[in-house]
Amino acid sequence: MAKTIGEDCRHRSGPLVEKDPYLAPYAPIIDRRISLTEAACRRLADPAGSLARFANGHTYFGLHRQEKGWVFREWAPHATEVFFVGTLSGWRVEQKFALTRINETGVWEINLPGDKLAHGDLYRLRICWDSGSGDRIPAWARRVVQDPETLIFNAQVWEPEAEYRWRVLEFTRPADPPLIYEAHVGMAQAEERIGTYTEFADRIIPRIAAAGYNTLQLMAIQEHPYYGSFGYHVSSFFAAASRFGTPEELKRLIDTAHSRGLSVIMDLVHSHAVANEVEGLGRFDGTDSQYFHEGPRGWHDAWGSRCFDYGKTEVIRFLLSNCRFWLEEYRVDGFRFDGVTSMLYRHHGLETAFVSYEDYYDDSVDEEALVYLTLANQIIHELRPDAATVAEDVSGMPGLAMPASKGGMGFDYRLSMGIPDCWIRLTKDTADENWPMGYLWHELTNRRAEERTIGYAESHDQALVGDQTLMFRMAGSDMYHAMAKGARSLQVERAMALHKMIRLITLATAGSGYLNFMGNEFGHPEWIDFPREENGWSYRYARRQWHLVDDPDLRYHLLADFDQAMIDLARQCHLLSAPEPRLLHEHDDEKILAFERAGLMWVFNFHPVNSYTDYEISTHPGKYRMVLDSDDPAHGGHGRLAAGQIHFTRPDKKGHGNRHLLSLYLPTRTALVLAPEHRMPVSAP
Repeated sequence: MAKTIGEDCRHRSGPLVEKDPYLAPYAPIIDRRISLTEAACRRLADPAGSLARFANGHTYFGLHRQEKGWVFREWAPHATEVFFVGTLSGWRVEQKFALTRINETGVWEINLPGDKLAHGDLYRLRICWDSGSGDRIPAWARRVVQDPETLIFNAQVWEPEAEYRWRVLEFTRPADPPLIYEAHVGMAQAEERIGTYTEFADRIIPRIAAAGYNTLQLMAIQEHPYYGSFGYHVSSFFAAASRFGTPEELKRLIDTAHSRGLSVIMDLVHSHAVANEVEGLGRFDGTDSQYFHEGPRGWHDAWGSRCFDYGKTEVIRFLLSNCRFWLEEYRVDGFRFDGVTSMLYRHHGLETAFVSYEDYYDDSVDEEALVYLTLANQIIHELRPDAATVAEDVSGMPGLAMPASKGGMGFDYRLSMGIPDCWIRLTKDTADENWPMGYLWHELTNRRAEERTIGYAESHDQALVGDQTLMFRMAGSDMYHAMAKGARSLQVERAMALHKMIRLITLATAGSGYLNFMGNEFGHPEWIDFPREENGWSYRYARRQWHLVDDPDLRYHLLADFDQAMIDLARQCHLLSAPEPRLLHEHDDEKILAFERAGLMWVFNFHPVNSYTDYEISTHPGKYRMVLDSDDPAHGGHGRLAAGQIHFTRPDKKGHGNRHLLSLYLPTRTALVLAPEHRMPVSAP
């Protein structure tokens, strides 16, 4: 049973400072923030310390079927009149469909006979205020659709004849560390169009399960009016994106994932909202400040969106209820909170390097957002103790992924966002022979020991328009004509070798989880670019070309096979549950990195031209067998190493105590993994 909010909020900064003594000067600030969270708990939670009742707004607001008809409620404190319009009124504003203001906080209500609304009917609100009026999609709407001809959005009555019947009645997220397959439903098909929930369930989930991943991360699930926003400009927070299908079809997708043992986390965008007024929350009741901050603080200029006011009780209710809704209605198993850096700082992290602890404890921190995120983690884990929450934060805010009981904000994981940036700098701006091994090791392992992290070489972010996938950046135009087996291209050979090494070392050094964006496991070419005016509204780059990996005559499947092999190895040796990697050997001139983790020895030769014979590395005495080799022909390599090769250590004859040395052949641009014979993974050759 999860601790209640009250229990988790009764703490001070001691545990956090104990883990990091450099935080001692900031203990008073940390204590004040904890006190703010405690005060919010006392104000919002019930006497038992639970937020469940408070985070239940979705059962009160919006449209609900009752025994004798329908009831609809909306919060619009500055409205003077509110009308329910739509199919039932012939889209006319009629007094008989006027809502009644039922309290001083601005809640409006209307009761409708049962025969006035039917499944599929469209509706919206006409909201009047002192200086004008406007049509609005209800804030708590659970179904929003767009007319394909007029492109107008409306809320839709959704009451199918039969509710979705879940096949997997009880699903608990696996205790194993997350191996995340990040995916976008719309671009998951090969055709130049928008994919559907049904297609994803039938075609893509089997691929994910076969590839060895245990967690599906769904992007762009909350309704958003502009497809090209990649789902980040949310308009209707409680509505599943209708361009991909119906609510039942999304439930079937999640149910299918659960039946294959995959947990499902979704991108949750609470960092900002679309600025649209009819489709979104902008000027919902005629004011700029109903859901958002007043003035410039209420605008995110870089994103062209609105910023929530996390100090308002009704805004917190709206967002916490949103967390509960997705957990209970769609049975998701957790959330990746988007834009956490933007939430935590009034400058949104823009043009800020975060080089000093002072950056985390000065006046730029939005402490109301910090309190909200702590409460969100608390209610999620209260309702689903096994749920996973992941913070997308580039700032490195201390305590972000520590329990609230230890002075943290309660996230289960934080993304290691510096690692993909590191790979971009190396592959884009640094000649191979100048890759600094010390810098690389630091970037791969630089994290707060007390916080769990998820490592990744690239996500969707790195391939959005203006950038490229790692494979395409390294292979360039040769990907168009030299990916066939037998084709000769030094550029493709280099790209394939480094693609495997980059992903393997990122996984091997990852903290407590690993992430891959769909298609990147097989080196998907080009970039991601959604249809927009500048590209002629083309879907050419908003899809996944699965035929590339399915074609046995192309090399893409060799990269996918290697990805599956390394994922399988990580699962078999419990890699991401093991302690931090221990560096065994680093040589910058020779471009060698070797380390130990999970009882295995991981050796990487990044040198672009030099291979090494009889290369000695100090390790534990014993007999070692090679269990993974990036140069294996089965993975697109040159076959310079013998599969399953056995190696024996020998004492160091130079008299360095009890050291033992392992002598290896290290071909250029090759990674190999060695296992002590007594600890061989089950599927080792």
